[in-house]
Amino acid sequence: MIQKAKTGDLAQILNIYDAARRYMAASGNPKQWGDGYPEETMLRDDIQEGHLYVICDDSGEPHGVFAFILGADPTYAVIEEGAWKNDKPYGTIHRLAGDGTMKGLFSQCLEFCRTICPEIRVDTHHDNRTMQHLAEKYGFQRCGIIYVRDGSPRIAYQYAGPN
Repeated sequence: MIQKAKTGDLAQILNIYDAARRYMAASGNPKQWGDGYPEETMLRDDIQEGHLYVICDDSGEPHGVFAFILGADPTYAVIEEGAWKNDKPYGTIHRLAGDGTMKGLFSQCLEFCRTICPEIRVDTHHDNRTMQHLAEKYGFQRCGIIYVRDGSPRIAYQYAGPN
C-alpha cells in the first residue's frame, strides 16, 4: 500500500533512511547519501508539497519511502554522454529507500508512479549498484550522465517500458 506521507510518519521515515544509509555503506556506496541525507527539513518540505510517499505493510506501518516529483527537474536540463529518450513531460523518482524488511519496493514504487505519469526518470550514484540493477531490471534505459546540485555526477535513466 502506498500513500502520501504525513508529518506523523516522519520518525519512521527517518529510521528508514538510516537503515538505507547503513545498507548503502555496507554495499560499497558510502558517499551517495553520506551522513544525514536527506535532511529532515527536505523531508518536511516534500511532505508539505505532497511529493513524499510511504510504502506500508498490511498493518499500515511504513517500510519504504520515496519522493515523486512531476515536472522538469533542473538537474536534468543538461545530460552528457547520451540523451533523454524524449522531451515529453515526466515525473522523477527521488530518494527511494527501504528499511530492509519488505521486498519489491522498487516495483511497487514504479507501478504507483506510472499511474500518475507514464514518463519517469531516475538517477543514481555510480557506486549504487543496487539501484542501477533495479532500474535496468524494471525497464529503465540508461541515458547518460547528469550532475546534481553539488556538482557530482549521476547515472541518468528514463523508463522505457517493461522488458
